Amino acid sequence: MKSGIKNDILSILTIVLGAAIAAFSIEEFLSPNRIFDGGITGVSMILTSKLTVNLGLMVIILNIPFLIAALKQLGKKFIVKTVTAMTVFSVTLGFFEPMQRITDDSLLATVFGGVVLGIGVGLVLRGGGCLDGTEIVGIFVSRKTSLSVGRVVLMINVVIYLIAGLIFGIESGLYSMLMYFITSKVIDIVELGLEQAKAVMIITDQGEEVAEDIYEKLGRTVTFIRGEGLVSGTNKDILYCVVTRAEIAEVRNLVRDMDCSAFTTITDVSEIIGTHIKRSAASVLAAIEKDDEEDALMKKLEEEAAAKLKGSAAVSEKTDKEAEPEKKENAANTEKHEEEING
Repeated sequence: MKSGIKNDILSILTIVLGAAIAAFSIEEFLSPNRIFDGGITGVSMILTSKLTVNLGLMVIILNIPFLIAALKQLGKKFIVKTVTAMTVFSVTLGFFEPMQRITDDSLLATVFGGVVLGIGVGLVLRGGGCLDGTEIVGIFVSRKTSLSVGRVVLMINVVIYLIAGLIFGIESGLYSMLMYFITSKVIDIVELGLEQAKAVMIITDQGEEVAEDIYEKLGRTVTFIRGEGLVSGTNKDILYCVVTRAEIAEVRNLVRDMDCSAFTTITDVSEIIGTHIKRSAASVLAAIEKDDEEDALMKKLEEEAAAKLKGSAAVSEKTDKEAEPEKKENAANTEKHEEEING
C-alpha cells in the first residue's frame, strides 16, 4: 500500500516537472520564433498568434472536450494525471511568457527547443500522463481501426504543420517538422532510457557452446528453443537473449567466431517486465565455479563407479579361477561314473 502511494506521488512530481519543462521550451524557444508544436498545443499557438488570447488559457479550453470524452473511456488515474499535466502546463506557460526569449536564431530554437520539449513530454509520459488531447483522439481511433496511436497523431500533426506553413511561410512549417522529429527521438530516449534493450535470436547447430560463451562473456542468460530446418530437416538450436545496444557488437563477434553459419536476428525491445535479465560479474564467476565443482564431483563419482565395476570384474574373474579345479574334478567324476555304468 505504502509502495503504491509512493509511486503515485513520484509519478505526479515527474509529471509536474515535465509539464513545466515543456512550457519553458514553448515560450522561450518555439513560440517567439514561429516554430509550432503539434496537436492541440500547435493549434493553440497558431490561434493565439492571430488572436489576443493567452496561450495557456487557449490550451486548456481546446483540451476540455477531449478530457470530457475520455472520462468514461479511459482510466480514472490516467485522467487525473492528464488533468494535472495540462493544468501545470497551462499555468507555467503564463509564467514563462513575459520572460526574454533564449535565442532569435530559428535553427538553434528548433534544435534546442525540440530537445527541451522532448525531455518535458517524455517525463510526462513516463509519469503516466498526457499533455495533449490529440493523443486521446489517437487512442480512440486506434481502438476502432487498425491504425496505431502514433500514426494517428502523426497524421494530425502533418496537417497542422501544413497549415502553419501556409499561414506563416514554408520555412516556419519546415522548422516545425524538424522540431517534431527531434522531439520524438528525445521522448523515446527519456521514456525508454538510453540503454534500449535488444532481443537477439540465434539459430545455430552449436547452441550449447554459443549459449555458454554468451553467459561467460556477457553474463546474459539464454533461453533454448528446439527447432528443425525446413530444407535440411536437421535439428536446430534457437537461442533467445536480451542485451543492451552496447553489447550487440560483442554478440555479433562471438557468434561469428563460434558458428559462422549461424542465422541471427536483432530486434528492438520496447519494454522489459521482470528482473532476471543479467547476472552480475560476481554471480557469473560464482556460477562458473559452481559448475566446475559439479563437473569435478561428477568426474570423481564416475571414477569411483568405474573402479568399483573394475573391482567387481576382478573378483568375479578370481572366483571363476578358484572354481575351475573343482569344475574339472566334478567333470572327471561324472565321466568316471558314466564309464562304470556302461561297463
